[in-house]
Amino acid sequence: MSAKPDFVHLHLHTEYSLLDGACRLDELVGEGARLGMKAMAITDHGNMFGAVAFHDACKKKGLKPILGCEVYVAPGSRLERQAASASEAYNHFTLLATSDAGYHNLVKLVSAGFLEGFYHRPRIDKDLLAKHSEGLVGLSGCLSGEIAQHILAGADAAALQSVGAFSEIFGKDRFYLEVMEHGIPDKRRVNKGLLRIREKTGLRLAATNDAHYLHRDDHQAHDVLLCIGSGKKVADAERLRFDTNHFYLKSAEEMAALFPDYPEALLSTVQIAEM
Repeated sequence: MSAKPDFVHLHLHTEYSLLDGACRLDELVGEGARLGMKAMAITDHGNMFGAVAFHDACKKKGLKPILGCEVYVAPGSRLERQAASASEAYNHFTLLATSDAGYHNLVKLVSAGFLEGFYHRPRIDKDLLAKHSEGLVGLSGCLSGEIAQHILAGADAAALQSVGAFSEIFGKDRFYLEVMEHGIPDKRRVNKGLLRIREKTGLRLAATNDAHYLHRDDHQAHDVLLCIGSGKKVADAERLRFDTNHFYLKSAEEMAALFPDYPEALLSTVQIAEM
């Protein structure tokens, strides 16, 4: 019998990722406990409105709460409002607090996003991140992350430059290359690019599932939620949609099956949780 794999969800959207996340806090933590999770993170888009309730719900169920945020990072200065479109105005990046200092830094960053950097979304920038990086772990983010965008554009040199900047901000031991597998061709291209970067830099991989809903069959309800959030009809061809039904709270076994060649990507999640 092989040992049960260990895995911690470090990229999770709750009902506080407004009109985008469909996981109700109590149900989310209950499902995490049912799956035998020892710890879980909350990483809502650009805000920490659910942090206290999530913390308390986890404590009740005996799970270790990890407080984080999927922040929006401006490509240049957070004070610039020049981008032609919303998608050019920011990239996504995953932050997790490992200490009281990290939690306070996260609060400062998220607050500054609303008070100083708001343009389409509450944005921070790398300067601000460098000032408030103590006690934080950074993951390279989803398909909308800066590094992923460079890889998709075939700009490997620019991707390496971004990786260098984030490594400098966090230190190599607190910055991870975030790999996901949702059956999406672009994701696979990004994962291949991240593996090339790992070879060159020695940075570690961390596997996440960017969960936006609890169960696989919640995919359709979540799709309707996205339509409400973006003011579109379900039948609209040109709208935001999640192309597969894989963005749910997967078990450790399901996650291990996605990354059979990179067990260290799962191990990293446990090590980060222990921080």
